[in-house]
Amino acid sequence: MVRLYNSISVLSVLCCVWFFLSFSVEGSVHDYKGERFVAKGNAFVVHGGSEGIYSSTAENLNESNLTPANGDSYIRFEKIVFRRTEEFARFNSGFIQAIIFEVEDRETIGGSAYGGQRAICCTADLAKLGVCSQGEIIHRPSTKDPSWPHVFGISFNADELVATLPSRSIQVTKTGMYNLYFMHCDPNLKELFVDGKTIWKNPTGYLPGRMAPLMNFYGFMSLAFVILGVFWFYQYARFWREVFALLNCITVVITLGMFEMSLWYFDYAAFNETGVRPTGITIWAVTFGTVKRTVARLIILMVSMGYGVVRPTLGGLTSKVIMLGATFFLASEVLELVENVGAVSDLSGKARLFLVLPVAILDAFFIVWIFKSLSATLNKLQARRMMVKLDIYRKFTNALAVAVIVSVGWICYELYFKSNDVYNEHWQNAWVIPAFWQVLSFSLLCIICALWAPSQNSMRYAYSDDVGEEFDRDDSSLTLIKPSTLPSKDIRNAPESRPVQTNTVASKGDLEEEKTE
Repeated sequence: MVRLYNSISVLSVLCCVWFFLSFSVEGSVHDYKGERFVAKGNAFVVHGGSEGIYSSTAENLNESNLTPANGDSYIRFEKIVFRRTEEFARFNSGFIQAIIFEVEDRETIGGSAYGGQRAICCTADLAKLGVCSQGEIIHRPSTKDPSWPHVFGISFNADELVATLPSRSIQVTKTGMYNLYFMHCDPNLKELFVDGKTIWKNPTGYLPGRMAPLMNFYGFMSLAFVILGVFWFYQYARFWREVFALLNCITVVITLGMFEMSLWYFDYAAFNETGVRPTGITIWAVTFGTVKRTVARLIILMVSMGYGVVRPTLGGLTSKVIMLGATFFLASEVLELVENVGAVSDLSGKARLFLVLPVAILDAFFIVWIFKSLSATLNKLQARRMMVKLDIYRKFTNALAVAVIVSVGWICYELYFKSNDVYNEHWQNAWVIPAFWQVLSFSLLCIICALWAPSQNSMRYAYSDDVGEEFDRDDSSLTLIKPSTLPSKDIRNAPESRPVQTNTVASKGDLEEEKTE
């Protein structure tokens, strides 16, 4: 059964990797390959990208519109080509326009309501009022900078199938979230497609503005994992004779975390340097992160069940634990691939509900099962008077409870943040949301490492038949001190029979607990 689930997991990951590698994914270089115009309101639209861009520094401002300096922020158009079919090529077309605007100036695009939506194209009625030209995009100058929004375009002559937009660079002198749309108002251009690319650049590199702080964050997290790893591996090497199975599992999680943080840092660093997101590194970072989260949840669940501390194996629960872990890995891997691999625009995650919901349900199932198992394990430790293990499990339970409460509170804040940031106006603070979950999981890992750090007394926390029997003998001997009406011969024989009976009852209780779980 275990081999079957492992084979399914590996096959699914390989399929996902092949699927995403089959596409050319670029980050700050927005690539358009036959994008078709879609009707929205009374216009036809293609979304060209959205990114947070920091303004050019004063010493790097360049008057040229075509050759910006290295420290400039700009949006550059390269080989933007519009194509139409021969069926619609027998007439001169209206303008096909590119519109770049900052999110605060979104109200300058469009006019009065049309068909229940804000009209983007100038209608005959509006043209009669002299506020716009019929068949063109309605736009007004920004109150803060009259040179924005930038609107320019091109049209088809009769019998032309291709129209090329002149190359140009638009310098960004104000920090903000910028949007690019290709639009036209000609109903005769129903089958129109766009090819080419645009390059979006910040002063420090090609990394989109919302992602820029994450590069430094993952650098610090890599350092934090190295420090934790040095501490853990030093203790592991000193007391390797005292190491038991649980400590090996914690070692695996620390190692996976070090690889994950390093890969994310190199992913963002390469993206910032070249403008093209390294798909291979992104997939590896996502996969290492998913494996780490899955293994961490399984370890917490097994510890909660008392594995390696109260019981030597999980018994009949092993297959159920593996099934839950494999399902969580597959759901999380697909979700993370969709959110990170192929993310071109600097927007918050837009993963569909059918991808987010399974992960949320599985997480909730993990939490319920963990706390239910913890309750049973605490009761068992208290009944057997294993006070050292009981103390460490109580601290572990308190840490998990605090982590769950903080997580629920942060989820509420995240929902509030996203509901009040429909247009990504708070993009400069959006990096905190994914960073928080990394910090929380790292903090919980540090607590687990502190509770179960390798030491000369590590085996005190491991499962041992001798320890359990010793505690049982102590309990049974206490009962023999009490007054009894048994004859003296029975009293002499009682120590030989009662401990055996106690162990039998304890073993039956363990079997019943496994069946219940």
